[in-house]
Amino acid sequence: MDIFTLVGLVAGILIVILAMLANASLLTFLNLPGLAIVVGGTFAVTLIKFRMSSVMSAFRLAMSAAFTDRVERPAELIREAGALALVVRKEGILGLENHQAGNEFLQKAINLCVDGHPPELVEEALAQESQQMAERYEVAERVFRGIGESAPAIGMLGTLVGLVQMLNSLDDPSSIGPAMAVALLTTLYGAFIAQLIALPLADKLQLKAEDESRNQILIITSMRNIMRGENPRVMNELLSSFVTPEHRTGLAPAPEREA
Repeated sequence: MDIFTLVGLVAGILIVILAMLANASLLTFLNLPGLAIVVGGTFAVTLIKFRMSSVMSAFRLAMSAAFTDRVERPAELIREAGALALVVRKEGILGLENHQAGNEFLQKAINLCVDGHPPELVEEALAQESQQMAERYEVAERVFRGIGESAPAIGMLGTLVGLVQMLNSLDDPSSIGPAMAVALLTTLYGAFIAQLIALPLADKLQLKAEDESRNQILIITSMRNIMRGENPRVMNELLSSFVTPEHRTGLAPAPEREA
């Protein structure tokens, strides 16, 4: 679980709530019609922009990316690829038949290799899988960026509705202040949804997509070299570019032992 995402979300909400409670009751900031306008209007605009299936998939992917899934570090994948290369060098490609990888993409690559498919087909299948994954993340990111754009606009629309209603009651000066406060609450709701929920999740999805894409390129490159019979140490040098210089120590595979 990505604890820092949860910490950031909870901290942001608490800071806003504490600011609300500083000089007023929390109920002062609660207006159900305004909340309905912002939430319902944003949901309606999102459905206009995207298919319902894309919206549901985006929320599932966001929850997975933000709170549950763990992205492997490139150094871990490089070490595992080096170990696979040593096995293939000693036992051939069928030596990987019983290997269970923690990464689903790597496991698929191993299965394709063990099944005896030509290297070109394996690389094409993995590239297609990587592209489809990137497209799913892109759609999910666009959904949340769309929510981040729509929520403040719908909030402003709700504010205009409230101002019109307020102007209709100018004959009672005592009601102008409370009516103005209620009118501005919809803008608050829109900004809250956009800046504390939708846009941060969109950025998290973009970061997760970049991490996944980098790891998948690393796996494709390593499997290409393994199928070519490349020396594990040479392959390690090729893959070391995926990590920063300070993390390149300890990536080399264990030396081969003579039988």
